[in-house]
Amino acid sequence: MQTGSGAGDEANARPATGPRPLYTPEERRRRDASPWTLVQGILAPLQFLVFLVSLALVLRYLSTGEGLFAAHVSIVVKTLVLYLIMVTGSIWEKVVFGHWLFVPAFFWEDVFSMLVLALHTAYLIALFGGYLTAEPLMYLALAAYAAYVINAIQFILKLRAARLAADQTMTNSGLVEASQ
Repeated sequence: MQTGSGAGDEANARPATGPRPLYTPEERRRRDASPWTLVQGILAPLQFLVFLVSLALVLRYLSTGEGLFAAHVSIVVKTLVLYLIMVTGSIWEKVVFGHWLFVPAFFWEDVFSMLVLALHTAYLIALFGGYLTAEPLMYLALAAYAAYVINAIQFILKLRAARLAADQTMTNSGLVEASQ
């Protein structure tokens, strides 16, 4: 058994301060200075509002058989807003982290976002290609929406954890300063 500071020890060593924060100080500075942060802050709740309206229209169609055109339009609008938030989100990741997608801080959220995109895109292909009838299209939309909700929860939990960690860091640094 070897002890000491071999070359592999550094790669496997965990920092004494715990896991890496969501943002380094430089990434936080870039995040706060980027106009894309505001764009994401506007598009995320807008997308959720469009989702809620569309979900209501899809469920209305499935329960009553009425409003098929409105349901289709709402799903297409939801998908276009999703594409917009994904494009602007990848620009945001490039500005903040230096990579377009799959940065370590948001890797699993981005992976699941690809599933969300795939399901929404499959809906568009099936709709405009005439590959599915109305009811299976609505169930495909519901699958896309379920994936969207899971993905939204992923992001909310990640950002909440980052906020709690930042608050804890602020509290700890305040305690250290107060004790000096």
